[in-house]
Amino acid sequence: MTRLRPHRVALSLVLAFSALLECYRLAQNSWANDYYSAAVKSMLGSLHNFFFVASDPGGLISVDKPPIGVWLQTVSAAIFGFHPLSLLLPEALCAVGAVAGLYFIVAPRFGAWPGVAAAATLAVFPSFVASGRDNNLDALLILLMVLACLGGLRAIETGSWRWLAITAVIVGLAFNTKTLAAFLVVPGLGVAWLVCAPGSLRRRAALLVAATAVLALVSTVWLVAVDATPASARPYVGGTVDNSELSLSFGHNGLGRVLGERNSPTPTVVVVVAPGSLRAAGAISSTGAPGPFRLFELADGDQGAWMLPFAIFGLIALALYVRGGGRRNPRLALLFVLGGWFVLEFAVLSVSSGIVHPYYVSALGPGTAAMAGAGAAALAALGARRRVYRLLPAGALIATAAVALMLLRREHDYLHWLWPILIGIVGAAVLMMLWQKRVVRVAIAAGLAALLAVPAIYSATVWQVPVNGTFPTAGPYIEDDTESLGIPLDQIPFYRGLLRYVRAHQPPSRWDLFTQGATTAAPLTLLGGRVAALGGYGTIDPVLEPRQLAVLVSRAEVRFVALGGGYASRGGNAASTAVAHACREIPATRWRGPQNVGTPGHPDYVYARGGWNLILYDCAGRTAQLAAQH
Repeated sequence: MTRLRPHRVALSLVLAFSALLECYRLAQNSWANDYYSAAVKSMLGSLHNFFFVASDPGGLISVDKPPIGVWLQTVSAAIFGFHPLSLLLPEALCAVGAVAGLYFIVAPRFGAWPGVAAAATLAVFPSFVASGRDNNLDALLILLMVLACLGGLRAIETGSWRWLAITAVIVGLAFNTKTLAAFLVVPGLGVAWLVCAPGSLRRRAALLVAATAVLALVSTVWLVAVDATPASARPYVGGTVDNSELSLSFGHNGLGRVLGERNSPTPTVVVVVAPGSLRAAGAISSTGAPGPFRLFELADGDQGAWMLPFAIFGLIALALYVRGGGRRNPRLALLFVLGGWFVLEFAVLSVSSGIVHPYYVSALGPGTAAMAGAGAAALAALGARRRVYRLLPAGALIATAAVALMLLRREHDYLHWLWPILIGIVGAAVLMMLWQKRVVRVAIAAGLAALLAVPAIYSATVWQVPVNGTFPTAGPYIEDDTESLGIPLDQIPFYRGLLRYVRAHQPPSRWDLFTQGATTAAPLTLLGGRVAALGGYGTIDPVLEPRQLAVLVSRAEVRFVALGGGYASRGGNAASTAVAHACREIPATRWRGPQNVGTPGHPDYVYARGGWNLILYDCAGRTAQLAAQH
């Protein structure tokens, strides 16, 4: 009978806990990001919508992301039926797969227990956990990037051109999941291949050029196919001003996130503390100003900074540990690949001035975890060599504990009972390793386990309330006053009434109505409507010119347009402006009830305008006026 090895039991427990974090009470998140959920529903309607990732059943405009992530969710929905879990489970399983993948990266090169430590660090990384419980595509992106590192290290160690090509394909698939974010693993892989792979430098360089060509082909083949299709035969590319997937990938979804662009919100942190709560009501959507400490500040700190000091010390220890080992040292290759990813991800998240949401920190998880696990092994090995090197693991434990206490204190003294336990264990571990060389390894393990308990408990808060679908975060927060459809609760009856009204006043057509933005169209689609966003996600995409809208109205493909709703304050586009000037406003009393702006005890019923309150327009018979608008 085969004896069960302790590290395998530990790995099984880590994977089981990761699955528990990702899957327990997952159904409470319902449709999560309703923008992608509505797109999946639209894509189920036709292969045309599927291929072009149309965001609406009529195929007016596409989602502002590449296809792989949404395709995965659509295939799952086609097999298991269209319901929230069929969209959420694939991402949750991707997260668990990434945890397992990281173990198989670290363990063969540093040992089973460092592999377990790395897997555990990733499993409890708060923003990684929250993103895995959402349909925002990040868990799939991270899995593919981890698999690319796994395949790349295999290629580097064997010199296999096949594994190098496979790695290029995987990175290309990751690019087709979330564009340039996937390329943050490429520099480390490239440097590691050139430095550490066997063979002559000429052979290594030639194969790297060939792999780059494979990467370019896989990354762009779908983009080029879409752009080569006549604009009249496909949806408008959401998130662009020029209707181009190449522009979307390298602009809005690429360099625009780092350098800033049109429609980028000014980096701010808005905190509204609710009485009796431990945190702000709802999710923080934007990070603070760029800078070296951004990842430790309010919006990002509790989502990913818990183990950053240990990872930084681990990176330093790895660099010291592998020096002099020769270029074929597999540990040197891991340092280049995972350490390079860690450093580059840290730098990009710190300096980006475009659209940067706190859940982007989830991509820092694998690098942090690898540097923590492999770094722990390096710290232990160095500490066993010389007394002066023991200052490194001591500093790692003390700095990480200090950051953890700072974050807990900032979260309204959260987990106060845990503070003395954490201080006691870390303090004892530091004293033990400084006093006695032979206990360095045990002391690091004990301190690391105590430190990981804090983000583990913090991440488990995702079970308490639904994760915000658009900006998924972990932490002890109270639930937003929104239903799973992503709109205020008191607006749900009005949206249902809107669909009833427009259907009662027109025969079946390509669209029931247009809305100004996708955050308004998505819940209406999930409620069963055939609804498209006239201005894309942010209401400002030039999807239709007024004369094009007039043509659709003349063909009876659409009649009604609802202005207002999410992001309407950004101003809309020329078509929505034309609707407001040329079409007939329908009194709110005809299609929805009044809204109580008072209290339950002292109600004040009004037909409010602005905010989420929509204004419905009838464009029938107004085609000439629409076409005349500029």
